[in-house]
Amino acid sequence: MGGTKCVIPILLCLIFETYGLPRVDPLVDSKIGLIRGLTAPDGTYSMFLGIPFATVDPSNPFGPSTPHPGFEGTFDAYDDSAICPQREEFNQTLTGTLDCLHLNVYVPSTASSKNRLPVLVWIYGGGFSIGFAGRYVYGPKYLVKHEVILVTINYRLGPYGFMCLDNPKVPGNQGLKDQLLGLRWVKDNIEAFGGDSDKITIFGESAGAVSVGFHLIYTQEELFRNVILQSGTPLAPFAIAEPDYNAPLKLAQYLGFVATNSDDALEFLRTVDTDLILAATEATGIVNLPCVENKFDNVESLITDHPINVEIPNAKSVPILIGFNNREQLGTYAKAGPELFESDEFYKTIESHFTYDSEHLARVAENVRQFYIGDEDISASMKWEISDFSSDFFFNHPNYRFIQKYLENGGNNVYHYLFSYDGDRNFVKRRLNITDSGASHADEITYLFDFTPFNESPTSDDQLVIDRMTTLWTNFVKYSEPIPETSDLLPVQWPLVTKESLTCLNIDSELSIQKRPFHDRVAYWDLFYRLNKVFQKGYKED
Repeated sequence: MGGTKCVIPILLCLIFETYGLPRVDPLVDSKIGLIRGLTAPDGTYSMFLGIPFATVDPSNPFGPSTPHPGFEGTFDAYDDSAICPQREEFNQTLTGTLDCLHLNVYVPSTASSKNRLPVLVWIYGGGFSIGFAGRYVYGPKYLVKHEVILVTINYRLGPYGFMCLDNPKVPGNQGLKDQLLGLRWVKDNIEAFGGDSDKITIFGESAGAVSVGFHLIYTQEELFRNVILQSGTPLAPFAIAEPDYNAPLKLAQYLGFVATNSDDALEFLRTVDTDLILAATEATGIVNLPCVENKFDNVESLITDHPINVEIPNAKSVPILIGFNNREQLGTYAKAGPELFESDEFYKTIESHFTYDSEHLARVAENVRQFYIGDEDISASMKWEISDFSSDFFFNHPNYRFIQKYLENGGNNVYHYLFSYDGDRNFVKRRLNITDSGASHADEITYLFDFTPFNESPTSDDQLVIDRMTTLWTNFVKYSEPIPETSDLLPVQWPLVTKESLTCLNIDSELSIQKRPFHDRVAYWDLFYRLNKVFQKGYKED
């Protein structure tokens, strides 16, 4: 950032301009102190990396974090390598520290107090167990060229982020509350970077999209104007789980400490290295996901009831852009070995998420199985039909149910997309060397972000998809509308979803408008949930 458009206090701008000195490092005077960043290699934007926004209490590392107190001197925001404890997906090593609640801010050089830019805040996916906010995966250059500020937020994962107990010290959803502190930080501080605090859009993919949906439903503060959900909603079966109140006792016992109550177990576990906690979590099979929290005095709660039971109070005021990929479970089934087909996926999936008695369960599971594979045996020869079932159950139909809930709550600004493009930069397919056609779960990420290992220049076809997607997304940030007017790049009008017409934009090598993709499968699940609504786990009668 240079000249009169630098994102630093006016006094500092004048000093640099008066004396004609080159400014090597951008400097911002935020509410929490001075923050020094870096100029991007191409000089078109500034990077403020690894800014701590919250801290974890070492005496209660599984509990809620607190806002970072700020800086006495200048904070050098040069390092985005912080990662919360996890088994990192690229090297499969246990890594991370609890000093990880940092965020990164990427600011186009045109941002200033006189030219405040809209803000896009990214929440990463990873099943609430993996993920990090750094440039290795989420490089900013494709998005910031569209004159928006990009923020990426770290949050705790696994047992540190989502242990849920009947205990005020660890009430649950600590990772979501980390995100909430990050969103509050952005709201309070982004104007110092030249951002518009009234034009904040939050977006995420998979568990990140689920998180975005949770904030839409449960966060009462006005921290964002729009939301984007990519391949995940709070109604997805992987979004929420019943808590395991004995998790601390199980972990402590596995690690050689026999505790008689959760408090004693937690006191022991706080002294244990994070890698050992992660290894013990894997070995004991403990699942850490968002949960419905028990309420405690003087403890902030977020998810107060299962999302299938609650309204969306912000539906009327918050536009949403929401969608999924055309073969979500392609990455799971393309290279599936025979062991994946040794159990009845239909029975197991229905059993895990509904409360039927055994006889009813068998009938329902058989009905679902008949719809997808008829009388065929469950085997590798049926993998694509089973993949369709898994895609529909975990991603596609929860998307439609969430849209319906949004509309029923008075929302009238929802844009639905289907990502179908099959190119050289599809994130999962390329990493797993999958040659089958279609777009797998997470494949769209690398058309929004510059992924470091994909270091060659995009092909012309891929570049067109990058330009289209980043323009659609940033238009939505700026105008709450992805195609305010048609152009050579965006030659179609994208209609809003209504109760009468579930239209979507199909993002492929060309853009096209479709109505209700996979309509026969969607109709099946529409009827299924109409008949079986009360059997969903977590459902409460009105």
